[in-house]
Amino acid sequence: MLKPLTRQKFEQLIPAVATGRQYRYVWGKIPDLLRRLIFSVVGVVAVWFPLSYVGHGVQLVAGLVAGLYWLWWPAVSASFRNQVYRRFPYSGFWQGEVLSVYVTEELIGKEESVDQRGELVIVEKRERRLNLEIGDETGFETKLQARLSPQHRVIRPGDQAEVIVLSRRANLEDIEKISDIYLPRHRLWVSDYPWVQRDIFEQMSYEFNRRLARRRR
Repeated sequence: MLKPLTRQKFEQLIPAVATGRQYRYVWGKIPDLLRRLIFSVVGVVAVWFPLSYVGHGVQLVAGLVAGLYWLWWPAVSASFRNQVYRRFPYSGFWQGEVLSVYVTEELIGKEESVDQRGELVIVEKRERRLNLEIGDETGFETKLQARLSPQHRVIRPGDQAEVIVLSRRANLEDIEKISDIYLPRHRLWVSDYPWVQRDIFEQMSYEFNRRLARRRR
């Protein structure tokens, strides 16, 4: 089942400015923070001395921008991500079901290391990922992969699934992107990056299902 969304509702669901949940996601782990801190220090040094001749005001502003890079970059990065989705002119609220759920082990990176004999070895970093395939009676099917969590154990084929779909066509025939997948039965979200304002989506889901239940009576 597919219900078109107004542009106003869509922009509420995927705002231009990063949400707190998106900011925390892009913030990353300690290695990510350390890389940003190093970049901030290098940035301060890079802008401070070349700009020494233009006055303390410009120096101060440029130094603050560079020095606080570690803090403001996650918000900017998340906002850029949101713009990728907000470029689509048409969107809809889609409701279907889980067709298949399974776990795979994916290669997420490689690291160089030295073994006991002093030889260089390549160590593969792998991560267990949840694969969720969803579809509906029209034949539409799509798949989303996310980092595996213990909460995912409750997911079963046949569970109701809801998602925001994006298209360049007004009739939404050609779906190009989907958002996080919401499973209302378990009140569970499946995704890596949290695209939507989840409280707004959950309220929309509740109202939609309530109206649907009334029609079936």
